[in-house]
Amino acid sequence: MEKIEMKTPLVEMDGDEMTRVLWQMIKEELLLPYIDLKTEYYDLGLQHRNETDDQVTIDSAEATKKYGVAVKCATITPNAARVKEYDLKEMWKSPNGTIRAALDGTVFRAPILIKGIMPYVHNWSKPITIARHAYGDVYKNVEIKVPGAGRAELVFTGADGEEIRETIHEFKGPGIIQGIHNTDESITSFAKACFNYALDTKQDLWFATKDTISKKYDHNFKDIFQEIYDAQYKEKFEAAGIEYFYTLIDDAVARVIRSEGGFIWACKNYDGDVMSDMVATAYGDLSMMTSVLVSPSGVYEYEAAHGTVQRHYYKYLKGEETSTNSIATIFAWTGALRKRGELDGIEELVTFADKLERACIKTVEDGKMTKSLSLISTCKNPVILNSLEFIQAIRATFDAL
Repeated sequence: MEKIEMKTPLVEMDGDEMTRVLWQMIKEELLLPYIDLKTEYYDLGLQHRNETDDQVTIDSAEATKKYGVAVKCATITPNAARVKEYDLKEMWKSPNGTIRAALDGTVFRAPILIKGIMPYVHNWSKPITIARHAYGDVYKNVEIKVPGAGRAELVFTGADGEEIRETIHEFKGPGIIQGIHNTDESITSFAKACFNYALDTKQDLWFATKDTISKKYDHNFKDIFQEIYDAQYKEKFEAAGIEYFYTLIDDAVARVIRSEGGFIWACKNYDGDVMSDMVATAYGDLSMMTSVLVSPSGVYEYEAAHGTVQRHYYKYLKGEETSTNSIATIFAWTGALRKRGELDGIEELVTFADKLERACIKTVEDGKMTKSLSLISTCKNPVILNSLEFIQAIRATFDAL
């Protein structure tokens, strides 16, 4: 068949470990046979990030601003053990955090629903989309390990030299201090992205923080959301028949568990990180969670919500067979290709992305799946496939559609 032509490249961000292996399989089996794939390639594997002093991550974010659409493989955020394992120059920051800060976007994560894989929360019949603020908080923190007795202070020095000073704690012995920040500009971008996404998808929007305890930091989020909603979105929401409401994060958790799903749950950065993993696992598997970073300027970066599947990678290095679910990574590619097709007016690319997603779902619903999916599927006699066989089965389903 004649390959689909692309006009504008995608920014392609390669990654680490088992997902890097799957990345190449997906391209070879599911993309290159059908598309004249144009990408601007950046190797965000940990070794190359180390070689470039992490400049490659910054370059990939700038390229994403230029081309408007990116697709990213899962990457390692190193801890002390990884520094030793990879002989790193330093403990490099999360590439996702760097890219989020550069794009000033919001991350929307949603589960991929498949018949035969029932959510652990049985009343969840519709997907819950987590909208995660993508800037600041603990991801841009400053930390001090307190050596002994002394006073810790929070100090702000204005451009005019005026100081605001608050005592954090009078230490009588060793301890720790963490300083976090956010900006009104970024919170405003977050709020507008959430309201626009809710209108686009015709879903209710929930937002939750802990403003009763954090009376300035979290309360600022609450106030900015409400001010923007009242001034710019209230009438639009009412006309669309959808709702926005704010509640405390602990109340939101209780409401979410009792709900049927089908709404957007907006969370601060760390809350969104944790809650998206909880929601993904409760729907069945973290490998069935999509993720897209959307900037205020309309730039999109697609990825899977899960990590690099380290345990399977070590098996792969030993020559042992792996059975790794690649669906979320495939959906990262289809999301990026669909958006590229929409922006460039290439209907064939949009149709291809839709068809490949249907092929992924139908393959599993037909009983062909990886081991992790078989453990949560209601299919009585699933055919368990290894990593490559599963991708090849998806290709066979695609060709038959």
